[in-house]
Amino acid sequence: MAAKVYFSREITPEKVVEMYKLLGVDLTGQVAVKLHSGEAGNQNFLKPEFWKPIIECVKGTVVECNTAYEGQRNSTPKHMKLMNAHGWGKYFDVDLMDADGPDMVLPIPDGKAIKENFVGKTMKNYDSMLVLSHFKGHPMGGYGGALKQLSIGCASSEGKSYIHSAGYTKDQTIVWDHVAEQNLFLEAMADAASSVVKYFDGKLAYINVMKNLSVDCDCCEVAEDPCMKDIGILASLDPVAIDQACIDLVYAAKDDPGQAHFLERVESRNGIHTIEAAAELGIGVREYELEEV
Repeated sequence: MAAKVYFSREITPEKVVEMYKLLGVDLTGQVAVKLHSGEAGNQNFLKPEFWKPIIECVKGTVVECNTAYEGQRNSTPKHMKLMNAHGWGKYFDVDLMDADGPDMVLPIPDGKAIKENFVGKTMKNYDSMLVLSHFKGHPMGGYGGALKQLSIGCASSEGKSYIHSAGYTKDQTIVWDHVAEQNLFLEAMADAASSVVKYFDGKLAYINVMKNLSVDCDCCEVAEDPCMKDIGILASLDPVAIDQACIDLVYAAKDDPGQAHFLERVESRNGIHTIEAAAELGIGVREYELEEV
């Protein structure tokens, strides 16, 4: 059965709220809002002011986890300082879920590459999650969307190392010498995403914003400027379908002079394989009905 994906070409903070309400879901209790807070120096990430209406709508707490690479987000003190510098703390309650270990371990009995996922332990404090994704390219995954937010995004610093190495190590000092073969890494991301989806057991919603379409992630301190025109906002209850729809919209943008450059990044990293693997794990479907609003 095809999933419903709503799509609007209008990109405004108010439209994000409207798209969320179309989903007809009520995220109850303590709501975690997973987004990308942006690495120091990155110019493309979506700012707190853009997300403010939707976060206030769900009365959510902005959640992040520390990174596994050198930068301003790989330790709690630096990360919190940057979060405040970027303005997140000005508007919202902010929770670095892995600020104080030990991690929460989520089992993945049917995982393709990994059998467990290490997430920030304060995930246990939340009853539901709103995943706000800035859709863009990515140097390692090919693209970044809802599935990456669920996987790498929710993983602790050690968990990120575990995913990147497909289970070889949780040590961020050696992980980059033991990065997994590409498809195995993408499958590890899908595995990790599946564990978070199953943990929240349907109490999830997804919004992808196709704006500032760079081939680089918001984790890049020096990112390429956007190469494609803005496309729109998508909303769904299916993380596989929403990412597939975004990829399809990029392929449909044949008149955009930056399309080939963006697709080279996606295809050279076989980014679609994360979507394929996630669908095979049963956390969503690639078939969707796109309803433009």
